[in-house]
Amino acid sequence: MQTASILARAQQAAALAAGAAAEVDAKARFPREAFDELRRLKLLGAFVPRELGGEGCSFSELCAASQALAQSCSSAGMVFAMHQIQVASLVRHCGGSAWLRGFLRELAEKQLLIASVTSEVGVGGDLRSSLCAVEADGARFQLEKAATTVSYGAEADALLLTARRAPDAASNDQVMVLLPKKDVSLEKTSDWDTLGMRGTCSPGFRVRASGSLEQILPTPFADICPQTQVPFSHVLWSSCWLGIATDAVSRARAFVRAEARRRAGTTPPASLRLAEVAGTLQTMRNNVLGVARECEELMKSPDGADALSSMGFVLKMNNLKITSSRQVAQIVSEALGICGIAGYKNDGKFSLGRQLRDAHSAALMINNDRIYATNAQLLLIHKDDER
Repeated sequence: MQTASILARAQQAAALAAGAAAEVDAKARFPREAFDELRRLKLLGAFVPRELGGEGCSFSELCAASQALAQSCSSAGMVFAMHQIQVASLVRHCGGSAWLRGFLRELAEKQLLIASVTSEVGVGGDLRSSLCAVEADGARFQLEKAATTVSYGAEADALLLTARRAPDAASNDQVMVLLPKKDVSLEKTSDWDTLGMRGTCSPGFRVRASGSLEQILPTPFADICPQTQVPFSHVLWSSCWLGIATDAVSRARAFVRAEARRRAGTTPPASLRLAEVAGTLQTMRNNVLGVARECEELMKSPDGADALSSMGFVLKMNNLKITSSRQVAQIVSEALGICGIAGYKNDGKFSLGRQLRDAHSAALMINNDRIYATNAQLLLIHKDDER
């Protein structure tokens, strides 16, 4: 049994992640050092309930761990966050399924890594629409999906995939299917040579799989999406972006302090800009942590499922994602302005090139324009007295 806190262990892994972050970015390779350490520290199964061999950690602890990792290596933090979104979907929606509960036991014991397959050629990033379908044959099924991106899919031990319930089902009549690696064939269909978040290793794949119908989650994806996928995604992603922003401001602060020591008796001109960006970071942190606490309270409450699915709370989740994704890019840009040429260079302790490129991925992870369009529709019918 681990005695150190979730955050303390995440910080241990983050120290290893920091040392490899530049190479992970340069070579667009998986942050293996960080995940070897996360496995050793039993953090991949931390959210699995204690009765299934995990630690039953809190949502807030996952947010803090994601932030700590992203502060050292954006890709490591984001992969950890995306994995925990899938774990949460299994934990919260496996029902009484003996097969799925058995998989969670195995996940906690072996520290398995789960990737998500929700994107699809023809629907893009629309989570609530699928073209592929589960084709049942007795107690077994087969499926095939052309995914536009599968983050760390080649490294994952299992995939959690969305599909239509059956070939004749509507595009939004979806289920989630858990696919252990042994059940899956992956055919790479694109490369991942991107501006930022290079270590998430997210090319496209054609996924072919077969298995037992027991591998299908009993809860419809229409419920999993608002109750777990959206809140966990938007809050954990925002926690990662908070980590990136925190790192950028820390580097800017160190630069201004170095300037102050070099010019004793004077106040560096950039100190005013540092004060300004530190205030923006505080606003971002308060927003992320506040929504995280509210989500956690709702998840524990008897009527939490209805509240999480309410129109008002969907708007709140969407607004968190939009705001955080914009603030991280703003904060890193302002930190770069403070550090000047020292931040622009790629080979110094004040370098912010990687953080700037990673920050610009935030607005594209479920494109903000798509979310604005959803909010515009919801606001036409939303009542002001809703949560």
